[in-house]
Amino acid sequence: MFTIYPAIDLRRGRCVRLQQGDPQAETVYSDDPAAMARHWAGQGATWLHVVNLDGAFGEQARSQKALPLNLQRLRQIRAAVDLPIQFGGGIRTLEDMTLALDLGATRVVLGTVAVQNPDMVRQALQRFGPDRVVVGIDARDGWVATHGWLQVSQMRVLELAQAMARAGVQRVVYTDIRRDGMLTGVNVEASATLARKSGLRVIASGGVGSLADIQALAAYADQGVEGVIIGQALYQARFTLAQALEAVKKQD
Repeated sequence: MFTIYPAIDLRRGRCVRLQQGDPQAETVYSDDPAAMARHWAGQGATWLHVVNLDGAFGEQARSQKALPLNLQRLRQIRAAVDLPIQFGGGIRTLEDMTLALDLGATRVVLGTVAVQNPDMVRQALQRFGPDRVVVGIDARDGWVATHGWLQVSQMRVLELAQAMARAGVQRVVYTDIRRDGMLTGVNVEASATLARKSGLRVIASGGVGSLADIQALAAYADQGVEGVIIGQALYQARFTLAQALEAVKKQD
């Protein structure tokens, strides 16, 4: 089963797209993320991929009295559509993860914390189970990037993937940062290699520009590439979600 995840990236409550994760290269597509979720549901989406960019960039205001705006948006998206939601961005503690799940996330993506505090990933696996935990591996020239892609760690992509597999993780989102938002083609080879060498299920992200990109990834479904996240190509109407879903069916 190969799954297509339409992306809803949240910044200051709005639905945006960035280029290569650069907060200065932002395009706003909607002031109503819940309406965008309904749009994707209407086109046949079976999952949504929602990212809290404010949390990832460390811009999210924390208050005991008010729920951060993008988390309010998560709750609104959950109320708007009856679809499973994969949610990430700024999840640093078990309490953060618990809150995201309580607000409607089906599973949560752990990124920076997987590098800086792998014990927290193990604790999350024990508390919530592997179906609720996804590790986000964001790659810049083979190295793992953290903190909303603003910093590059000293850890290689495969090194992190293998460590997470040993910890009990089953699924990762793999993003090639240099391709993200650029419509230049997804990194099919790196995604397939990561799945094969780590034994993890890989959801590819970054660079999808055509239906051919989706079909190329889907060809590796039996080797562990189980899905793709699509943002810019859908928002710029390079193709519709319905066309993407049909392309996967033809690949099967």
